[in-house]
Amino acid sequence: MQIAIIDLGSQYTQLISRALRALGVRSTILAPDQVNAWLKNNRPKGMILSGGYASVYESNAPQPPTGILDLGTPILGICYGMQWLVSKLNGKICAPYSQKQYGKTQVIFNIDDELSADIPNDKNGNVTWMSHGDSIDQLPKGFLTIAYSATTDRQIVGISNLDKKIWGVMFHPEVTQTEHGQTIFANFLFRICKCCKDWSGLGAIHNIREKAQLLIKGEKAILGFSGGVDSSTVGAAIGPTLGPNLLAICIDAGNLRQDELTEIKHNAQVAGVRLKIVHAQRRFLKALQGITDPQRKRRIFQKLYGQILLTQAEKFGAQWLIQGTLAPDKIESGKVGQSTVIKTHHNTGKISLKQWDPLAEFFKYEIRDLARKLGLPPGISERQPFPGPGLFVRIIDTPVTVEKLQIVRWADKQVTKTLRRHDIYHEISQLVIALTGRSVGVKGDARVYGWTITVRPVITLDFMTTTGYHIPSGIKTEIENALTQHPKIVRVAFDTTSKPPATIELE
Repeated sequence: MQIAIIDLGSQYTQLISRALRALGVRSTILAPDQVNAWLKNNRPKGMILSGGYASVYESNAPQPPTGILDLGTPILGICYGMQWLVSKLNGKICAPYSQKQYGKTQVIFNIDDELSADIPNDKNGNVTWMSHGDSIDQLPKGFLTIAYSATTDRQIVGISNLDKKIWGVMFHPEVTQTEHGQTIFANFLFRICKCCKDWSGLGAIHNIREKAQLLIKGEKAILGFSGGVDSSTVGAAIGPTLGPNLLAICIDAGNLRQDELTEIKHNAQVAGVRLKIVHAQRRFLKALQGITDPQRKRRIFQKLYGQILLTQAEKFGAQWLIQGTLAPDKIESGKVGQSTVIKTHHNTGKISLKQWDPLAEFFKYEIRDLARKLGLPPGISERQPFPGPGLFVRIIDTPVTVEKLQIVRWADKQVTKTLRRHDIYHEISQLVIALTGRSVGVKGDARVYGWTITVRPVITLDFMTTTGYHIPSGIKTEIENALTQHPKIVRVAFDTTSKPPATIELE
């Protein structure tokens, strides 16, 4: 690996690796306590220190080995990583309340530097993404300020020391909201570290197939199959290698959208995998009876989902479970490095089978690219994500019932149909239609007490950060009119809150 990424607890660490892959460079992610052992057998061309949730002056803050500062290897610190560098090299970090920065922030690059080469020197600043409460009070000796925030306090947000080969940025170049983030990474990789390109999508498919052959070794495996781009891509990638030793399992928990089973069957056929559908609506509804807490709901779903997969594996004689789990699933479930739990994903649990997640390092847009390279049609490669617990987590703060499932399923169909008719559905990365509570309404001059449907359309590349999609007002009115035709729906809300602070799904 040419680049070592030291994970200091950021939710965005995997995004750094993704950004480097997009530039054609492989990397490895290491916990701080893994670095010294790894360096005994490897000499990277560069090192990147991720951001993190801690402050450098806290007793339990992540600590990379200080020996990396003496290797002469170029280092780029991001957010907490930059603050750690400043602190260890005798600079000063402070936490003044007035200088906390979150979200989009304009940054001005004020010095010609290899890291900021080819970035326009706009006097109004360039858009970056910030998420920090600490600031630099004093730079270490020998460091220069190469960027500052375009705010009245002009915070230091970019530094360099050419002699020590150390650079730092307070913003996150790895998230898509930072408009010149890929330029910064390209400069670090190719101008500073002199990396060469060694990663491609076709190479990734070849590696997945090769690993399938080495791991499974003639044993049988089941594939958790939803018909989405992730599980379909896994099936299309490993199906030719495993042949009849692979069986795709779809669990119909009663949580699917209208006509979704038909689509799942079609996508399995296109991906070239043998499919078995397990009907288990009664079991799931019984297990979720009376449950409203979202995390408890997800854990119950995850447990029963795993039990059913295990039963199907025993029937098939399979020793392996393969799933299309992606990096965001593991990150939000707290399964990557020191990231905190945001929400439990059903496909990150452990059951008593050997498990393999071929896509666990990848993000959605990368999987779409792999799907295209595998020849899968747009109906699969561009398909919107749908959560594993499905409509169960789109019934908010009220127990799941068959009637509520029918209402939210009907509403989802109406909104999707309207957006497709106006040819804007494809502009939305994920459309969430949720039943979000009861309220008073008026129908036929009479008081009624019915449900609220929330429509949440978002746009994103990696599903780690999102912005809301603003549906044109005329189409919003059409959606409101269509949904309130249902006798049990009295109110329609539109949610365009970005992530962060919100998550994509409402629970």
